[in-house]
Amino acid sequence: MARHIGKQSMEFGKNISIKATASTVGTKEGEGPLREYFDVVLQDNLLGQESWEKAESKIASDNIKLAINKANLSPQEIDYIVTGDLLNQCCGSTFGVRGLKIPFFGVFGACSTMGEAMSLCAILVESGGAGNTVAGASSHFCSAEKQFRFPMDLGTQRTPTATWTVTGDGAAVIAEGSEHPFIRGITTGKIVDMGIKDANNMGAAMAPAAADAIYAHLQDFGRTPDYYDYIVTGDLGYVGKELLLKLLKEKGYDISKNHIDCGIEIFDKDLQDTHSGGSGCACSAVTFAGMLYYKLRRKMINKILFVPTGALMSPTSIQQGESIAGIAHCVDIENEGVSV
Repeated sequence: MARHIGKQSMEFGKNISIKATASTVGTKEGEGPLREYFDVVLQDNLLGQESWEKAESKIASDNIKLAINKANLSPQEIDYIVTGDLLNQCCGSTFGVRGLKIPFFGVFGACSTMGEAMSLCAILVESGGAGNTVAGASSHFCSAEKQFRFPMDLGTQRTPTATWTVTGDGAAVIAEGSEHPFIRGITTGKIVDMGIKDANNMGAAMAPAAADAIYAHLQDFGRTPDYYDYIVTGDLGYVGKELLLKLLKEKGYDISKNHIDCGIEIFDKDLQDTHSGGSGCACSAVTFAGMLYYKLRRKMINKILFVPTGALMSPTSIQQGESIAGIAHCVDIENEGVSV
C-alpha cells in the first residue's frame, strides 16, 4: 500500500514496472548526441500532414502504438492513457489518441508533463484502479513557435537564453510487474513563481520550482543527493542549470556531481545552434524513453530522480503581462523493487 511521506511525497508498496518505452524524434534531434537511443527518427517533421499540429498528433499516435507493441500488449489491454502537450487545450494529444478508443486523461504540466503523467499512472496502478497504463508527452518545434512566439516565416532572431522546442513524443507503459525499472515514489511539485516574465528565458522561470521539488523530495525521503546515480531535470538548459545548482546549495544540497539536464543532453548547442538547450514536453519524455531507460534496463545506472520541469504560461497570459509560474515533478525510478 502506498504511503504519504512528508508534505508532498508518496512511496509505493507495489512493484510498479516501466514495462517498455518508445521514443520518436524529429530530424534535428536525430542529428544530436542521443540519436542512437531513439526508436524512430523522422525524415520529415511534417510527416505528410497538412499542418504542424496534425503532424504532432500523428507523432504521438504512432509512438504510443509503438510503446504498447514493445510491451507485447494490444491497445485493448491498456486501461488508461495519460498524456499531454503544449498546444491549446492539449489538442495534439486529444487528436493523437482519439482513434485508439482507450480511456484518456489529458494533462497539462507544460514541459513537466511527462513527470505528471508518470506520477498519475503510478497512482492508478498502485490503487488497483488500472492494470496497464501509458504515460506520454509530445511537442513540436514548429507548432510551439507558432503558438508561443513568432510565425515561422518571420525568421525572428532568437535570444541567447532561448531554448529549442524538441519535436517528438516519449511514451512509457506502466503496470504492476517484475520487470525493472520500477517507480518507487513520487514528489508532486508546487507552483513556484519568482516573477520572471521573459518567455525566452524559461530556464530562469523553472529553476526555482525544480529546486523546490528536489529539496522537498530529499527532505521527505530523508536522502542525500548521492543516493541517485543521476538527478535528471527536464529542460532547464544551461541558464537554468546554473541557477538550480546555486539554489540547492543555498538549501544545503550539492547535486553538481550527479545532475544532468535533458535540455543539455539532447542537443549539441555549438554544432546545432540551440543556444541554452532543448525544451518542450518531448524534451524530457524522449530523453527518458530513449537514453535513460536504455541505461536503466541494462543496469548501467540503477537509481535516478527524474524531474521534468515546466513553465506554466499561455499566449494569453504572456500578452496580459503575467509572470511565468514554474512547476516540477519528481519521479523516483530504481532497478530494485519492493519486497512483496
